[in-house]
Amino acid sequence: MSTFVIESTRSGFVESFHVVSVAVVSAESTLVAAAGDPDRVTFWRSAAKPFQSLPLVQDGAADRYGFGPRELALACASHSSEPVHRALAMQMLRASGCEENQLACGPHPSLSQAVAEEALRAGVALTPRWNNCSGKHAGMLALARHHGWDPTGYASAGHPVQERIQDEIAKWTGLPRDALVKGVDGCLAVCFGLPLRAMATAWARFGISEDPAARRLREAMLAHPDLVAGKGRACTDLMTAFQGEAVVKIGAEGVYCAALPRARLGVALKVEDGDARCAAPALLTVLRFVAEQQGIPLPMTGLEHHAEPRLFNTRGEVVGSLRTAGSLGFA
Repeated sequence: MSTFVIESTRSGFVESFHVVSVAVVSAESTLVAAAGDPDRVTFWRSAAKPFQSLPLVQDGAADRYGFGPRELALACASHSSEPVHRALAMQMLRASGCEENQLACGPHPSLSQAVAEEALRAGVALTPRWNNCSGKHAGMLALARHHGWDPTGYASAGHPVQERIQDEIAKWTGLPRDALVKGVDGCLAVCFGLPLRAMATAWARFGISEDPAARRLREAMLAHPDLVAGKGRACTDLMTAFQGEAVVKIGAEGVYCAALPRARLGVALKVEDGDARCAAPALLTVLRFVAEQQGIPLPMTGLEHHAEPRLFNTRGEVVGSLRTAGSLGFA
């Protein structure tokens, strides 16, 4: 099996390296390319959000509460807690008759360093709307309201919201329900553990599906990449640059997934030591390899800072970078 790593360099010397497992799979579940262990079981984390949001659309809750493309993009987001993100999450809650204190996710500093520093300087008391998952949770609450389910405990295993989501994830991954490992995500919602190959299969199918709900979510993410992440964040910058050629979504602990609709392929990767810094350069390199092999035009201009992130000392001087090494093995 091919080896693929991210090297951390300092003053021209490789200080450490981070092994990456990759699965590139067709919509028909065929493994097209891989590195490391493509059957590695790990938690899907936030790269599962589009699939967790499918019931919101399929069951009619999105239409009932007037959720358009912007709200659907936020439901799939790991947002930066920018003012537009927080305001939209609150709008979603109000539309379904819910309040911020019903959000199971707790507050945390923004994923954007600039936004986090601004909030700290201003002495802002963070509330659940600041959580990067507040859009997803607002969607889950709307789903509970729509069905008349008690919203209490909506994020916990066994609640009808989570059971409905588990059914959908099993459908898109092709795995039996009981094959999914269940854990508690950072935002308190259920997260699912499954092989990278199954994640990539689901993303390949998501990228080409004519299912109305999948199409609406996919188009919402592509139309509003600024809401899926935020200014300067990889998901936003990649989808903006790729101009519809790829749909991407990061997850915690070094997980990143993507769909390449033109090639009918899905990608799932895991930085084995969980180093989140390495996820974006890993995904960009994998997408470049696949695009070249498939003959897909995938613009990379303007993404250099994601492809090889620079490392700085405390004076802001560049001392090294994260760079990729190794390759994918194609079937």
